[in-house]
Amino acid sequence: MANKRPKPEEIVVKLRQVEVLMGQGMPRIDAIRQIGVTEQTYYRWKKKYGGMGTEQLKELKRLQKENERLRRAVSDLTLDKLILSEAAKGVRGVPETVIRPFQPRTGGAPEPLAPPRLHRSCAQPNEGFRASCLPRPGPAPIHTETRDGWSG
Repeated sequence: MANKRPKPEEIVVKLRQVEVLMGQGMPRIDAIRQIGVTEQTYYRWKKKYGGMGTEQLKELKRLQKENERLRRAVSDLTLDKLILSEAAKGVRGVPETVIRPFQPRTGGAPEPLAPPRLHRSCAQPNEGFRASCLPRPGPAPIHTETRDGWSG
């Protein structure tokens, strides 16, 4: 049958016992053996619970439980937000925003984002910079003025 693990309150009491025995003049190794643990276990406990009282231990447990509860709440809210944003899009897979290359700010109101480019063959959003999805360069348009003001 395996030994049961001591509760944190029992660990704090055992650490106090070692301090008391050392204060009475007993060598540390003998004091550790007297509480019934190995040196490695003692130093691991001391690192985790050293200098902690029972009240501080209770506060630590309470804070750990609250932290776990808050983590669960945040993960649930994040999942709800993702579901709602997907439902709000209407079309699955279409990105909400288009990432533009860096342009220095010139002041004034920001320019509205252009709709995402769609791939010609499948009408799906273009991901990345594929040559087949970019407009082909053609000859520059020639602008001429006519008498009626139209340019062509």
